[in-house]
Amino acid sequence: MDMMKFHKYRQSLPSPDVALPGRATSVHLSNNHAVLDKPLVEPYPSDTEVAYFGMGCFWGAEKLFWSVKGVYCTAVGYGAGFTPNPTYEEVCSGMTGHNEIVKVIYWPNEISYSCLMKLFWENHNPCQGMRQGNDVGTQYRSGIYVTTSEQQRQAEQAKAAYDGVLSDRGLDASTTEIISTFKFYYAEAYHQQYLAKNPLGYCPNHGCDATGLPRLPMS
Repeated sequence: MDMMKFHKYRQSLPSPDVALPGRATSVHLSNNHAVLDKPLVEPYPSDTEVAYFGMGCFWGAEKLFWSVKGVYCTAVGYGAGFTPNPTYEEVCSGMTGHNEIVKVIYWPNEISYSCLMKLFWENHNPCQGMRQGNDVGTQYRSGIYVTTSEQQRQAEQAKAAYDGVLSDRGLDASTTEIISTFKFYYAEAYHQQYLAKNPLGYCPNHGCDATGLPRLPMS
């Protein structure tokens, strides 16, 4: 791969015409969550809902959400890009346009979407663009990927509120993207629940306590 091209797309998204072609087949998964012992892929219980978040390295993000009461299951994958069924190496090249995303299946009668967003805002730095700390690349960008009009409304409202707090403190607005049209591709099996399988794995803390960013009260 051309290294100049690799460097360019670590900080800016490729256009669809230059993105890697990908493949028709998806990755093979054992349909079982290593911690919660629930199926990783559909179908899920009819009383659950699904949320998607991008907040840097998806290993730590997934661990955050699987530990929360009211979450049925979690999985990690790639989304909001162009390449069908990408590999991890392809996503890291910057040539797919995808972000590292955690999929959260939850019971809304036990935990609200606004509570999930509170965890999202407080456990990464949403103001760094194409990076989280020392992790640099388009796959580490901040994003909320909504599946319903109500999720979109709440996400936009939360971003506006958070940006207002940042402005009051003289800080730049968040770079968080909110996208409603996207496709999610499951990451390879070894990435699923990575920090349960590798408890000493790399998992930096980019949350508010580590960055000095404000917390945002939400109902």
